[in-house]
Amino acid sequence: MTRNPVRLAAPLTFAALLAACATQPTGHHAAAPVAASAGGPVEVGIIAINDFHGALEPPKAAVMAPGPDGKAVAVPAGGAAWLASAVDALKAEHPNHVVVAAGDLTSASQLASSLHLDEPAVGVMNRIGLEFNAVGNHEFDRGPKELLRLQNGGCEKNTRLAPCTVESFKGATYKYLSASTFGPDGTTLFPATGLKTFGQGARKVTVGFVGLSLKTVPSLVSPKQLTGLTFGDEADAINKAIPLLKAQGADAVVVLIHQGGKTTEGDPDTCDALTGDIKPILDRLNPGVDLVVSGHTHWQYVCHYGRSGDGTPILLTSAGVYGKLVTDITLTIDPATHKVIAKRAHNVIVQSPGYTSARGDAPNTPLYTQFQPRADIAAYVGRYVQDAQGLISRPVGRLSGAVAKVEGVVETGGTLGNLIADSQLAASRDAGAQIAFTNPFGIRTTVDPGPGGVVTFGQVYAVEPFNNELVTMTLTGAQLRSVIEQGLDDTGQKQGLAPSAGLTYSFDMRRPSGQRLVSLTFNGKPIDPAARYRVTVVNFLAEGGDDFTIFKQGTDTVRGMVDNEAFQQWLGSVPVRQVPMETRSVRLDK
Repeated sequence: MTRNPVRLAAPLTFAALLAACATQPTGHHAAAPVAASAGGPVEVGIIAINDFHGALEPPKAAVMAPGPDGKAVAVPAGGAAWLASAVDALKAEHPNHVVVAAGDLTSASQLASSLHLDEPAVGVMNRIGLEFNAVGNHEFDRGPKELLRLQNGGCEKNTRLAPCTVESFKGATYKYLSASTFGPDGTTLFPATGLKTFGQGARKVTVGFVGLSLKTVPSLVSPKQLTGLTFGDEADAINKAIPLLKAQGADAVVVLIHQGGKTTEGDPDTCDALTGDIKPILDRLNPGVDLVVSGHTHWQYVCHYGRSGDGTPILLTSAGVYGKLVTDITLTIDPATHKVIAKRAHNVIVQSPGYTSARGDAPNTPLYTQFQPRADIAAYVGRYVQDAQGLISRPVGRLSGAVAKVEGVVETGGTLGNLIADSQLAASRDAGAQIAFTNPFGIRTTVDPGPGGVVTFGQVYAVEPFNNELVTMTLTGAQLRSVIEQGLDDTGQKQGLAPSAGLTYSFDMRRPSGQRLVSLTFNGKPIDPAARYRVTVVNFLAEGGDDFTIFKQGTDTVRGMVDNEAFQQWLGSVPVRQVPMETRSVRLDK
């Protein structure tokens, strides 16, 4: 018996469940033929990605997937040309299909994309056939004018970098959706919704989409980039869209939202262990939502969550990060009753060439389909990589070993966070800095040195792509305690600030919110609540980003160099920079 090659790329997680009803709003209309049939339900394939972050080339990262005897296997994955082939394979499985995304396709990107203002990331999505994308928080990193340029095209200069250096930029052929992001006149920055119709007559079915950012964008993006914009409640925007889409003929309602959760344990086909800010949004939805495609947390899951309000479960999906996965979703719609009668999904691993790194090898495995790069996209990406190659490959220093980006329910930055904090402290000593902190969410990837421990500019930029400036301020010891507590409290996602050498703390997540910091010392002595300390962070944190609002209370502020320049300087100031091995933040409840 011959098995489909994509299905053979066994589901990482999957869900099969029944549902009913549908509803939601407008914007972009498209039509596609349905395969001839005498009657019965119509299947629509929804091919979903999220958090691509301009990952044009394979990111040298793996997906941990089920292997023989229940042991996990590291499957190398990602890369635009391989992602395109995976999407093409899924399109071939679904005569009726639509490709969608849940935001953060651009910014915090690989250097070849970032140096070109993410024009090639948009170009890749155009070639893949993306049709709708919810606006994520990182899409606002360069401000709304630049985001509108990505949608509409053109070569207007809105940033320090010059646009259109490789080719004239035509803009996205797909539609950005932003149901909860409003301009000064009260209208949405982009259309709130879109529709796609398949077939004709009695066999016609329509899927409605509502796309939106998360309401906490102002805590995630520098305020100067959001002037004139407001971000409304996500559940309110979705509930407003449901009857509008239904009135326009939507048989199924799909939410594309740049918000998500994390799963920790238990059956991967359920959401029982789901945590995160997506949960209260789901809990407040009115009847009618069939599917929620989520993102933001860089987690991978497919599960069914609670009830949509009409007694049917909501299918919830997320495809991780960097194009390492693509979610294969099937909605079965009864065109006679205009209801979804079944839905299922699984995440397909975008297996690309194996790699070797300082953290170990990730060879290809026959357990999962290995996709071949789509030639036109490989050539397209190659033009941009070649244009940036000299800068990408320039050595900036040497490291004694690999330093990994650490992820978990509570992120603390690990040794990489400590290394970055040390670099920022060293770069701001002239401003009187005694302590530096970096936020784990601002660390984008791992550093794997090349032969001889060489680290390149491209690697540094991949870790810190935002060009944030260092800000040194004065805080009291009491404020230091409070700001660390802010990262551990129940407001937003949890992250323990990564400190520079000399500062250590311990915390216990079993304690009440706001009381989780157990100990805090500097140079071996407890922090004095009344004493004053000079503290360095990036300007994003200094402006209250990631809900660290205590930093806004800092006084006597001094601005310094750009964060990734400080990192380069730190690496290059000694023959070999040693990776800091000491533990600076300790979680006591693990």
